[in-house]
Amino acid sequence: MCSRTRRFLVFGVPWPLVFASLLIGPSDVFSAQDVVEFLKAMVLGTPKPENADLVRAILWDIRIPRVLLAFLVGGALASSGATLQAIFRNPLVSPYVLGLSSGAAFGTALALATSILPVYPSAFLFGLGAVGCSYFLGRIGKTVSPVTLVLSGIIVSGVFTALLTVIQFLSDPFKLQSIVHWTMGNMHNADWKRLRDCLPFLVLGYLGMFLLRWRMNVLALGDQESWAVGVHPEREKLKMLIPATLAASAAVAAAGVIGMVGLVVPHMVRMILGPDNRLGIPACMLFGGAFLLFMDNLARSLTAFELPIGIFTTLVGGPFFIFLLRRTQLGWHA
Repeated sequence: MCSRTRRFLVFGVPWPLVFASLLIGPSDVFSAQDVVEFLKAMVLGTPKPENADLVRAILWDIRIPRVLLAFLVGGALASSGATLQAIFRNPLVSPYVLGLSSGAAFGTALALATSILPVYPSAFLFGLGAVGCSYFLGRIGKTVSPVTLVLSGIIVSGVFTALLTVIQFLSDPFKLQSIVHWTMGNMHNADWKRLRDCLPFLVLGYLGMFLLRWRMNVLALGDQESWAVGVHPEREKLKMLIPATLAASAAVAAAGVIGMVGLVVPHMVRMILGPDNRLGIPACMLFGGAFLLFMDNLARSLTAFELPIGIFTTLVGGPFFIFLLRRTQLGWHA
């Protein structure tokens, strides 16, 4: 496969998928053809279908905010995972593995249960604290072993998951139900308000990772090499960690804990485009959005009932990732 085809696969495929996702839904009141006719009428001025008002209401109030939220959340988790892998020079880490997702979930649940803390700042602070704990627990001397970093991340994730369980145990039944559904990861509560609330944090995270993407290539050379070219590695890691945590914590606060996206998609992009982060970070933003959107389409169309997307990404993404690993014999420098 030539380079141009690979780039088209990553940067071109997501856009038709976004449009196709508007045609998919559980409603049997109108068909995909009615949606196409309605969109043609809006763009080209052709006659509207008879049920145009109903189509407009479902598109505008349900499907468009859901598609946009799924796309933005998927892109945030994937680009955050790619950034964390570049920061720690470790292909095994992701927001989920380092405890960032669990920390952000605890912060969000604490804000929802107490109604005192603001949701998104609380998710960011606890997510950042979880990643910081994983990093310092895994640090031995001046080095961080890939294995100890992963082990410390698992421990920190377990602690925050236990704290989240304590909140669920102490919450009243009405808040408990919403917290449990949210922690499983789902998109069925997506609306314009949720999108507006998380958008500033997602945009800041996206922007920070995009602007710093070329410095990730310098960090990938190692700390000594970074010092040699005039880059302070610890300072740069902190600069990159903040937008990565901001994007991932906002994604968790908006859609719950969704595993595998931050681990699988960066590897898929690296397999297709190579290890250059200047191209890989924007590619993860688009491809990660398309990946989660595709999973959301499957989750709400394959069965009569809707599976939480967090369960679906793990069931589908895990075996697929193992298949890719065995097929390509993936390595960090592949």
